[in-house]
Amino acid sequence: MTVSIVIAAKLWSNNLEKCVNYCRNLNYNDFEIIVLTDDPVLAELSDPRIKFISTGPLNPADKRDIAARQSKADILAFIDDDAYPREDWLANALENFSDPLVAAVGGPGLTPQDDSLLERASGFVYSSFLVGGVYRYRYIQGLRQLVDDYPSCNFLVRKSIFDEAGGFSTNFWPGEDTKLCLDITKKLGKKIVYDPQVVVYHHRRALFAPHLKQIASYALHRGYFAKRFPQTSFRPAYFLPSAFVLFIALGALFSSSCASFKMLYSYVILFYLLAALISGISCTLRMALFVFLGIILTHLTYGIYFIKGLLSPKLIEEL
Repeated sequence: MTVSIVIAAKLWSNNLEKCVNYCRNLNYNDFEIIVLTDDPVLAELSDPRIKFISTGPLNPADKRDIAARQSKADILAFIDDDAYPREDWLANALENFSDPLVAAVGGPGLTPQDDSLLERASGFVYSSFLVGGVYRYRYIQGLRQLVDDYPSCNFLVRKSIFDEAGGFSTNFWPGEDTKLCLDITKKLGKKIVYDPQVVVYHHRRALFAPHLKQIASYALHRGYFAKRFPQTSFRPAYFLPSAFVLFIALGALFSSSCASFKMLYSYVILFYLLAALISGISCTLRMALFVFLGIILTHLTYGIYFIKGLLSPKLIEEL
């Protein structure tokens, strides 16, 4: 099978250069690399497999659609510019396409060990059961399974299926992958496989501000998608942080007037803090406090912005 590796980015950076170099050294031969940036890339890489396209300031979904139109390959392999693949990434992914019913494959985005302390702490927050929940397999090597929604930081799809689905064809970002996966699984009735051996390493946003800014964006879109794409976004796991935020806010009011509820409220908060502390300590003592605080702030941020998205009549991308 021929493969087009597609990397959408704003500009040429150290992370993007690292991603391209790791892609060049994959233990698979029949591929090209399409790099899409806002402005022309001045870097000199004497590799005929690399194609640079300057697109102007487009969103990632539009850039990937442009790459797909340029590609003649059998498989489109999407990876983010702040990620890089393990050597066997393509070889392992392509094994799944021996099943003609498999339209797409995703794999975990592991946190690189050479990330900074606060970036690795962010990775531990994402992969903790308290935050990742039933979706933590996206950040660790979980069990092989079928999925119906998967992030495009590590996502491979048959080009014929991508074209039939109409590509990303959306201004949403993040969330463009939710729409594509919905088209693949619900509209076309095809399978998406999660394979734990299809590994990329994904640099994290450091705790606290960059991490929480990303969480807020994820939550805003997921809250809106609960109305817009309920087939895959109207699920209890996505509502839990908002329920927790409302419990904290309303519970504080009721506790002042009801002694029995105040005791229950205190026990729930204490149990939650203990669980967050255990999650923090389970990584390393050096970053335990950061992970502990990161889990709490992630839940609060996600809960608030999910409600905001749920109540939003439109998102800015649609205006």
